[in-house]
Amino acid sequence: MKKLDRLGWAAGIGMRAFGVQAGVRVSAAGILPKVLPLLPPGWKSSRKSTVQRLYSLVVAKAGQDDRLRRLHILYADGERIARNTELDHVLAALETDLHRYVAETSPDMTFLHAGVVGWQGRAILLPGRSLSGKTTLVRELLRRGATYYSDEFAVVDDFGNIHPFPRPLGIREDSTFAQTKYAAATLGATSGIKPLALGAVVFCKYKAGARWKPAAISQGAGALELMANSIAVRNQPQDTLRRIQKLVKGAVFVKGTRGEASESAESILHLLDSSDRQEQA
Repeated sequence: MKKLDRLGWAAGIGMRAFGVQAGVRVSAAGILPKVLPLLPPGWKSSRKSTVQRLYSLVVAKAGQDDRLRRLHILYADGERIARNTELDHVLAALETDLHRYVAETSPDMTFLHAGVVGWQGRAILLPGRSLSGKTTLVRELLRRGATYYSDEFAVVDDFGNIHPFPRPLGIREDSTFAQTKYAAATLGATSGIKPLALGAVVFCKYKAGARWKPAAISQGAGALELMANSIAVRNQPQDTLRRIQKLVKGAVFVKGTRGEASESAESILHLLDSSDRQEQA
């Protein structure tokens, strides 16, 4: 860290998100505006002199000998976590690592790997890790009028309510791992503002040609699966369990294999309709 501190930094920012303090410093002042959109949704500026995690982005200088590789390098505290000739790749690594760090260390919230939409005043949760197809399903639900909350994390508070984490949707347009980012508004959707109680949880796997025939599962079984999708369950087991227990009360749980998202999205939205009818009966 001492060697990094001596480099001389052109600009930086301290931020607080979900109870976590972090900072980012850059070697070229013009890069900071590119960093700000990558910070966690809802972040606030902080002037604290100490942070829990400090990112240092060394930008390759313009005019370097073209025969040499112009490398942009990213450090988290004193550890190098990314190095690439393409600045966008290094910035993507910054976003991924910072969001993960906040999810792992937040003292105020429990983060679950899940897409989230709002429907009829309640949340629909779509648990799943990267490449599980949850973003595709979230996009299809938005097309049908759902409100966008997240395509990556369900953020659960002490009361069991789910908060928005509306980062742009990262949609893979082809078979590669490359993503194109879309703000919810560009898809004709609105983003949620207020926390929501949970209405339904849909555990699903994609299989080409499959027909969506979900089976109901118990709240207990569903809670166990949500624990497995928690980011900080190993570091904060008691807080995670306590919040999930409050989260699942009154929710509907289903599990199944789906084909194309367009064929299952309407059925998923109707889960809350059917649960309302059951409560009224």
